[in-house]
Amino acid sequence: MTLLVKRSFQVIILMVVFISAGQSNAQKIDTVSTFSILGYVDAYYAHYTDTAGPGNYQKFPTVSPRNNSPSLNTAQLSFIYNADKIRATAVFHYGDIASSTWSHPYNNVMEAHVGFKIYSKLWIDAGFFRGHFGTEFLLPSENITSSVAVGTYYEPYYESGIRANFDPIKKLEINLFLLNGYNVFVDNNNKKSFGMGVTYVLNDNCGIGYTNYIGDDTPPTVSTSHLRIAQNVFLNYQRKKIKAQVGADYFVQQNSDIATESKMATMYSALATIRYQCVKKAGVYVRGEAFNDPDGFVSTIITDGNGQKTGYKLYGITLGMEYKPTAESYVKLEGRMLQMDQNQYIFEYNGQEYNSRFEVMINAGVTFDLLKNVKTSL
Repeated sequence: MTLLVKRSFQVIILMVVFISAGQSNAQKIDTVSTFSILGYVDAYYAHYTDTAGPGNYQKFPTVSPRNNSPSLNTAQLSFIYNADKIRATAVFHYGDIASSTWSHPYNNVMEAHVGFKIYSKLWIDAGFFRGHFGTEFLLPSENITSSVAVGTYYEPYYESGIRANFDPIKKLEINLFLLNGYNVFVDNNNKKSFGMGVTYVLNDNCGIGYTNYIGDDTPPTVSTSHLRIAQNVFLNYQRKKIKAQVGADYFVQQNSDIATESKMATMYSALATIRYQCVKKAGVYVRGEAFNDPDGFVSTIITDGNGQKTGYKLYGITLGMEYKPTAESYVKLEGRMLQMDQNQYIFEYNGQEYNSRFEVMINAGVTFDLLKNVKTSL
């Protein structure tokens, strides 16, 4: 048994202990609790016009990161416990997403947290969370597309800390976070970060949201501070056969410009996705995206074809179709073109360098319930 598997089982045992303790403590305040076990599997085949890098993963390795190799994005199990005053969630995953995107040694833990209600509609949760920041989700079952935009790739997928969850009215949800850092489970410098997520339902068809992150993740060996303020806004719309999603990110960071490393650097990204339901079980979709990080503090610093230091600048277009045999399953076929700035030759194919990449992927996935809302009287 590998160390990672052992750690996963250790976390499962800890969650069971938390739930059991919660049940014992809740006997005086709760009457009914529910427990669910949910499953999800996504397999894929992808082709990229780019040579793979470390780990045999493509650049921007999030969803479907292996080239010309049928593989598994994720196989995951979710354990969810809910009671009137106590709740707990643990999600464990295995596959290329866990290996290429999550950090070791906790890469098989997607999220694991325990919460307590401290007021009528106010919960405090603590542990490992999915990233709260951004427009898109990560998994193909959650998104219109299978792949995620490059801007989404550079957003935090996971985080750890404490969350205050408040739903003052039915249409409004507010989440406040005290975090260890940006896309980390374990604190790297003893500086805490802050985050916020607010969503508001305008009507039956439309909702808006705002997320942010404020923190300094500078290693303790570096004396210069690099406070980062990341902001995101998004809009979701769905009516009849149309589903749309629009969002944008804007980052600033101290002492991060390429020229002097003493000035504020900025980055922005944006995406727009629209899906049209052609028939009951099939639809088509398109996404446009842009990413501009001239100082490379979010992406990376490269030397372009003119010998200039710069960060990534690109745009992309994605076209795809989805067929849903059942409400719990899907097959998606999509293609994407990523176009870098004219002098940024970051892709290599057949021994030549290019500033664009084409990719095609097919994904098949299914979600299922092993147990759903099993009631336990206390």
